[in-house]
Amino acid sequence: MGKDALEDFVERTRAAFGPLTTELVTTVREQLEQLTTSRAHERWIEELHRDALPSKELYRDGAHGFVLLSHSETTGLYRAPHDHGRSWVAYALARGEMEIGTFVRVEDADGRVRLVQRDATLLKAGDTRVYLPGDIHDTRCIRGPSLLFRFTERDLKTEESEHRLTRYVARGRLWTTGPS
Repeated sequence: MGKDALEDFVERTRAAFGPLTTELVTTVREQLEQLTTSRAHERWIEELHRDALPSKELYRDGAHGFVLLSHSETTGLYRAPHDHGRSWVAYALARGEMEIGTFVRVEDADGRVRLVQRDATLLKAGDTRVYLPGDIHDTRCIRGPSLLFRFTERDLKTEESEHRLTRYVARGRLWTTGPS
């Protein structure tokens, strides 16, 4: 019996993994795209569709530190603007529709921080997007249930515990840092 799409993703990503390069990003993006078109009869994908868990770790690489998660999201679920600290991430949508907005951080002369939205992109099944260290984005599930794969170059729980991630809060009509 041959490898399933998840085993193939792990094998190819491990073989290519190293410092952040265009080639590595391209390889991970291509491998994630393959996951989004996985045959529905593969047991691991059947379980993801059936269980519809908000988050499930699919693979954690002990040698390289990268993590692959799946997320099932309901229509309307919104995640406020944030970055991923030192990590780069890639999102791949297998089912549903999701809107991802990108932002730039602007600091006024008096030191106040605000975000300016650059754009918003509608992701459909099969689409993949990469966000490099420092990129700021939000997500909204437009049509669910969605099934999203999220590849992170390192464990984001560590990044968060070390206060390297920035999550932005709404103050009136502005996104900024600090308590709401």
